[in-house]
Amino acid sequence: MDVFLIRHTRTAVVPGTCYGNSDVDVAGSFPEEAERVRVRLEGERFDAIYSSPLQRCRKLAIYCGYENPVLDDRLKELNFGSWEGQRWDEIQDPRLREWYDDWLSIPAGGAESFLEQYNRVSAFLDDLKDSGYRKVCVFTHGGTIRAALIYAGKYNFNQAFTDDVDYGTQIRITI
Repeated sequence: MDVFLIRHTRTAVVPGTCYGNSDVDVAGSFPEEAERVRVRLEGERFDAIYSSPLQRCRKLAIYCGYENPVLDDRLKELNFGSWEGQRWDEIQDPRLREWYDDWLSIPAGGAESFLEQYNRVSAFLDDLKDSGYRKVCVFTHGGTIRAALIYAGKYNFNQAFTDDVDYGTQIRITI
């Protein structure tokens, strides 16, 4: 099965703000960014369209012509718990250093570790493999895409954050 993973466009948050699981809106540059994504998808036919329920992903799916994507909570970005909405350089939580040292297993802001995110994304992809679909499009987040790339064997956990996953990026994996 071919899975097209599309990261949402820029968000309307101050750069340097932790907003993973927060339902933040898209930036003012949305029409231009979304149009580039829409053009790249022209002519593609998918058996199913999925989206994170967070508005930055839903809005992009709708803009691209997919009015009713299947919303799945497992496609959300990492939940940063008590750090959500704070600027990274202003977080006073002593657990931040621990998380930087072991982001794989330490829950960010007391909420979720990357391994937990990986496990929920893997469960989504396992279900997708059982669906019988051949070509699927998923509107989602950078961390979710990184987890999917690990699942597909493109990266291992140590490589997950070596490359940028830019806003509006489209990455295709085969599962």
